[in-house]
Amino acid sequence: MDNRLLGIAKKAGMLEIGDESVGHAARSGKARVILSASDASEGSKRRARGYAEASGSIHLILPSTKDELSLIIGRGSPGMLTILDTGIAAKYVSMLAAADPHQYGEAAGRLAEKAERVRQRQKEALAHIRNKRTGKRRTAQ
Repeated sequence: MDNRLLGIAKKAGMLEIGDESVGHAARSGKARVILSASDASEGSKRRARGYAEASGSIHLILPSTKDELSLIIGRGSPGMLTILDTGIAAKYVSMLAAADPHQYGEAAGRLAEKAERVRQRQKEALAHIRNKRTGKRRTAQ
């Protein structure tokens, strides 16, 4: 599995790594998908599930181990991490779903819908700003 997207998300500031950071992101409503390493402890996976349920985000267990994730991210043994951007999360989970559609397919569909709604809201916000600038005015009657 190609995990380079996690490195890109980290450089963009859209990746939180570790229990405390993930918990803070989940409590503040910024977490889109919470990921656990395949060899993370049961307690860590349980906390990640709790964070996901509390924040309304998705929890997935990755096929990658903590050692593989540490090589990609550049930090030692991350048991859990979260992606903060909906578009990046949707792309990453769709890549997981391409490798294992049975396990990740439903989550990929949910995130794709969320990403589409976010894109639509951004498009509407830009149109609103453009309208305010150029001024769609009423005609005098």
